[in-house]
Amino acid sequence: MADDIDLHLGRRLRRRRRLLGLTQQQLAVQVGIRFQQIQKYECGANRISAARLWQLAEALETPVAYFYDGLAEAMEADAPTPKGGEVFSRKETLDLIQAYYQLDERPRRRLLDLAKSLHAGDVAAA
Repeated sequence: MADDIDLHLGRRLRRRRRLLGLTQQQLAVQVGIRFQQIQKYECGANRISAARLWQLAEALETPVAYFYDGLAEAMEADAPTPKGGEVFSRKETLDLIQAYYQLDERPRRRLLDLAKSLHAGDVAAA
């Protein structure tokens, strides 16, 4: 049975991998393991050793501390990741973020302004 900490680390691993646009296979090759092991890490079925966590952090170009971000709050609340965290684990959200950052600064600002105006329109209509 997965421990809450293992689940948290797995979610953070999946989020970072997807944010970088890597498949489980690509990440597995970088750290010298099979993709099935990445699957097990991501769902919390297998614990990530300290040495493996270091390798994963290097491959994902992030500090080891990234994997523990938000853990204390999750443990204090003794509850699953808040609803907002679920939004960021969706593929469409990550696709949108990646597409957004591929734009130059001016189109990014215009897109953000458009999104804000659409949201403001929804609030005014309610």
